Amino acid sequence: MEVNLKNLTPDVRKLSDMKNVLYDQEWLKTRPKEYPDFDVYYMYRNLKEDNGLKYNITITMPKMLGQEFPKTKGHAHIENFQEIYVVLEGEAIYLMQKTNGEIVEDVYAVKAKRGEAAIIPAGYGHVTINSSALELKTGDWTSINCKSDYSLFEKLHGACYYYILRDPKGTPSGQTSWIKNENYKSIPELRFEQPLKSIPENLDFLKE
Repeated sequence: MEVNLKNLTPDVRKLSDMKNVLYDQEWLKTRPKEYPDFDVYYMYRNLKEDNGLKYNITITMPKMLGQEFPKTKGHAHIENFQEIYVVLEGEAIYLMQKTNGEIVEDVYAVKAKRGEAAIIPAGYGHVTINSSALELKTGDWTSINCKSDYSLFEKLHGACYYYILRDPKGTPSGQTSWIKNENYKSIPELRFEQPLKSIPENLDFLKE
């Protein structure tokens, strides 16, 4: 869906808002004092409401968060609402995790490019990662009654996996790595699922 964002004011998630969910805490502590508190991503909320659903757009900048690829803060949905994301520009990785307290029961990722979509299942917390050197623009539809809960991601310092550019244990610079977040008590191995090639025409399943 085409939306002109030029004259709209987004909510902004800055680096200072993200400090509790980042992998590279050493970078946060040691970066120069003159390093700005930059914008990580922009959220244009409730751009459209239609048949009990709402449409949002998120724009994630390509600026690295130390070793970690830029990402959203991460949240789960209060109650069992689903959500669907579509990549409008750039490339995304959607990381989804189902948790029981601090134990991860399931975790998987979906890599998507422009025009491709991913469904966030009921009961899964999720993070959107900008996996390229370009700006990432995503649209998402969910129920107007859906609300977000950030508490587990804040408590455990992010999702159960971090996606980074260099493994401090010796992986060559330029090679990407998935690093487990050891603040979780149990984490399964990460698997990958295929994206949808387009967003479905009927989105009524999001209202359930």
